[in-house]
Amino acid sequence: MKGCFKKNPLIWDLVRRYALFLCSLFFSGISVAITRKAELGVSPISSVANVLSIQFPMLSLGNWLIIWNCLLILGQIILLRKKFQFVQFLQIPISFLFGWFTDFGVWIFSYIQINAYWERLLFVAIGTIALGFSISLSVIANVIMNSGEAFVNAISLSVNKPFGNIKVIFDISCVVAAVILSLLFFHFQLVGTREGTIITAICTGFAVKFFDKLLRKPIEKILVGKSSAFLNS
Repeated sequence: MKGCFKKNPLIWDLVRRYALFLCSLFFSGISVAITRKAELGVSPISSVANVLSIQFPMLSLGNWLIIWNCLLILGQIILLRKKFQFVQFLQIPISFLFGWFTDFGVWIFSYIQINAYWERLLFVAIGTIALGFSISLSVIANVIMNSGEAFVNAISLSVNKPFGNIKVIFDISCVVAAVILSLLFFHFQLVGTREGTIITAICTGFAVKFFDKLLRKPIEKILVGKSSAFLNS
């Protein structure tokens, strides 16, 4: 195996980057579980699945996230058609892992009791920080987009508009859809999408920038350093 890495250092680099990406996926699922525990809403991209999981609890939040992410993958295929790259099918197992990680987090935090409003805000803050941490790891890994980002990218390519602009529109659309579903399901009450969703949407970017600045150089040094070590051993 070591000889294989010597001859193909790029394989070793990919292995380590996908391992880093899986770590980011784990923390992403945990972040959703933390914010879900606060009952003040989750991140915009998970908000529709969160509302559906409350209305239809026969499927867990993780299962609804799997369904939601698979729909986003289908959307990419429809938008890109022949331009949809085969490697992007990796988003399917990634979506399942994300859902399972989320349910694992929900199970862990089910043993914690929170009542005061400040405690709920604290959980939203912790969840937002964890989400920012996870996104920064996935950006540094630089191997594959999650289904949400990939769907936004597919729209961006299809309409020839900047990714950032489409991302904002997509996040707002997710929140609007979640709010409409909540009003329909819960007699015109906001359930599953509240101020926590807005806090997460506004603050996640700052957390990503902080962790990217803090972690990028040391992590990339480890990635490159390990690959070099195999080449020189």
